[in-house]
Amino acid sequence: MKHIHSVIVFAAGMAFASASAVAAGSHAGSHDGAESAIGQPGKAEQATRTVTIEMADTMRFTPAQVAVRQGETVRFIVRNSGRIKHEFVLGTPHELKEHYAMMMKMPEMEHADENRVTVAPDGTGEVIWQFTKAGNVDFACLQPGHYDAGMRGLVKVARTQPSSTTGARGSHKH
Repeated sequence: MKHIHSVIVFAAGMAFASASAVAAGSHAGSHDGAESAIGQPGKAEQATRTVTIEMADTMRFTPAQVAVRQGETVRFIVRNSGRIKHEFVLGTPHELKEHYAMMMKMPEMEHADENRVTVAPDGTGEVIWQFTKAGNVDFACLQPGHYDAGMRGLVKVARTQPSSTTGARGSHKH
């Protein structure tokens, strides 16, 4: 009888976890190929530069601020120099806070979204992202306790200036 009770409790727990994962979908704002408020997944061959982000057990990113241009595709190499798991997640403040609350309830949740990477101690991960809109894009570590400890950063996306065109009526003077 005790064994049957354990099996039922285990099965109920698994059903709840599965339902929660399905309900959560792609974690507060799908970034799977679709453009969002923070941009869209980039293609490796279109990356114009690489930015290395260091994550440490001091609950800080280095650098904590990155400047990019609208339309730019950036390859983030994310290194975990610490002894505990960290993650790099791009999002709006609302998305990050919402997902952080979910992580507090399910700390072992695995991610498969293109705007985030979870990195084991002494490991390296990669996020390739195209910043399609000017403004600010936040990033954070959403492991339980890390966001509250200040493990956050900012990508400042500068507006791309329209290029001036010179044609038949351009700068040609008689």
